[in-house]
Amino acid sequence: MTWFSSPADAADRLGSAGYLADAATATTAYLAGALEKPLLVEGPAGVGKTELAKAVARACDAELVRLQCYEGLDEARALYEWNYKKQLLRIQAASGDESWSETHDNVFTEEFLLTRPLLTAIRRDDPTVLLVDEVDKTDVEVEGLLLEILSDFQVTIPELGTVAAVRRPLVVLTSNASRELSEALKRRCLYLHLDYPDAARETAIVTSLVPDLDRVVAEQLVATVGRLRELELKKAPSIAESVDWARTLLALEIGTLDEAAVAETLGVVLKHASDHDRAVRELRLRG
Repeated sequence: MTWFSSPADAADRLGSAGYLADAATATTAYLAGALEKPLLVEGPAGVGKTELAKAVARACDAELVRLQCYEGLDEARALYEWNYKKQLLRIQAASGDESWSETHDNVFTEEFLLTRPLLTAIRRDDPTVLLVDEVDKTDVEVEGLLLEILSDFQVTIPELGTVAAVRRPLVVLTSNASRELSEALKRRCLYLHLDYPDAARETAIVTSLVPDLDRVVAEQLVATVGRLRELELKKAPSIAESVDWARTLLALEIGTLDEAAVAETLGVVLKHASDHDRAVRELRLRG
């Protein structure tokens, strides 16, 4: 499968899927498909890393398989595990009627296998985008598992043998850079750094997703979000929260984003009391 025919095609199709990709993003998305290389997308939270993988899936009419990473994630949750309860019932039902070797062979079959995201993506025949989200939150051991998967796109299940990908998924790994990933993992990936867009680009994103919002209000919103991101906040507003704010202003029929309107709706973009207080103080809003 050819995911995209060119960087320009990637930009056009991602745009049609609701994702405005700049030249670097479109080029890297094209190369990830053309070279069959995993794509590591790094950057602060809320800049559209996860949304890029979703947009690629929408643009290419592919299934999205998502592995949400977290501290303590293990192979059983990422790759596969056996349905032990069902196996036990099968063993109890066969008690006395079969030898142990026959029973063992019968309970370690496809019927008792519970596939998790990594194995699911490898086994799919149809076009698939595998999203490994927030990979920096996992332990080093999971990185080792990913290295095996991303190197050969195959998994060895001791009881069943080696399962190789019939059709390689397009793999997108995202990282908020909360820890440094191993060089071995990075070597296997293309790399894209996403940051908050400039004002013109964010205005284009907001107006494309909330087309009924007045252009002047959209520009005021983006300028205010930019000022908020310059403050030392616990959580800077994401692009998605900018869009939520735009929809809020539209719903409230606010025709200009003055200080009163900002103070009234600030909770849409700031989710910590300390951030809210700091914004009120720094932007000199009426608290």
